[in-house]
Amino acid sequence: MNESKTVSKTFMCIGIIFVSCLLLSNLIAGKMWAVTDDITLPAAVILFPLTYIIGDVFTEVYGFRKARSIIWLGFVCSFFAVLIYIITIALPHPGYWENQGAYEAVLGTTPRVAVASFAGYLFGEFSNSIILSKLKVMSKGKKLWVRTILSTVIGEGLDSFIFIMISFWGTMENSVVLNMILFQYLFKVAYEILFTPVTYLVVKLIKRKEGIDVYDEGIKYNLVKG
Repeated sequence: MNESKTVSKTFMCIGIIFVSCLLLSNLIAGKMWAVTDDITLPAAVILFPLTYIIGDVFTEVYGFRKARSIIWLGFVCSFFAVLIYIITIALPHPGYWENQGAYEAVLGTTPRVAVASFAGYLFGEFSNSIILSKLKVMSKGKKLWVRTILSTVIGEGLDSFIFIMISFWGTMENSVVLNMILFQYLFKVAYEILFTPVTYLVVKLIKRKEGIDVYDEGIKYNLVKG
């Protein structure tokens, strides 16, 4: 089926959920979760994998081009949020206000972490969408569970590796950094697998409601346009 050039209310609602999950994930990423005595993960892992699941829904139903627009929208919104955090932190505060340190601790970010976050997001989300799109055409739309899991394995792998390597390599022992990559990656993939039945249900409902099921046959996977 050809890609629709219009944007439906359902598309907009899912897009809002996607961007909200992304912004909230970036906001809570500074909180560390002690899963066990030996395993620590950023709190964002409880929410961020949802962006990949929603990204799967976009690509599966609407095709790569529409998914691309949402991925870039998420990037722009995240960049804008970080910019606003930096500006508000820099604003002079009255002497009686004692929460500046706490405000900076929660909303502040270093250039290194910001670059890591943006790079991991773009590489991970685009690879996830492109792989899912190509697999759909190759499989003629069959075995959605194989396609979503395989695309996530690669997309989340790139995201976890890029983000943690840029953020933490050289700041702590190499073994600690590699363990962070491994456990975060395994958690995210397990998250995707557990949510597969939900993904199936949501995709089925949206396809039925929208009357659309895009196959990206013969398209060029340009990340900007085309």
